[in-house]
Amino acid sequence: MSTAEDRAEALLGPVLAAPRAGRRRLVALAGPPASGKSTVAELLVARLNAAGCSAAVVPMDGFHLDNRILERRDLLARKGCPESFDHGGLLRLVRALSDSPQVFYPIFDRARDIAIAGAGEVAADCDTLVVEGNYLLYDAPGWRDLQPCWDVSIRLDVPEAVLHRRLVDRWLGHGLSPDAARARAEGNDLRNARLVAAAALPADVTLSG
Repeated sequence: MSTAEDRAEALLGPVLAAPRAGRRRLVALAGPPASGKSTVAELLVARLNAAGCSAAVVPMDGFHLDNRILERRDLLARKGCPESFDHGGLLRLVRALSDSPQVFYPIFDRARDIAIAGAGEVAADCDTLVVEGNYLLYDAPGWRDLQPCWDVSIRLDVPEAVLHRRLVDRWLGHGLSPDAARARAEGNDLRNARLVAAAALPADVTLSG
């Protein structure tokens, strides 16, 4: 299996070569939970900046609906599923990212389990944005409207057995017992991973491993 560093290096050329429709190049980096999106996005952005291309990461996790809304909708146990996000808000942001000189966006605080409005900022001189998230190439109502916004789209394709191991380790790291960690991984995260796999829009670049 390739490392995150290998993946980021492999993506540098295709991203730099991609034309842009607006003032900024928008890169979608999609994949299931625990596929390594955040790590690859940060490594790719570091390489882009080193190559003289001003770049930043914008995670879609800032569009998690608040837990109080999820409770009212009986979705708290399924937090992270497509219905638990404000996909309309994400779409409005992505459209603004292309051309607006300065853009503010929400960031998800995992320690507090809340989204914080206006906590992220895209500077006017930023050239390329790597937007990372589970559902950026998801073929479902509302979500598929994102696809025309991307100048280049990337999917990370990771075997379910690898995802399972990483997810259990993730929840163990958050203090869950082994049984609770497996239940969380299998009852929610892997269900979301299967949704992504079953309704995937085409990507310009797919990295398997």
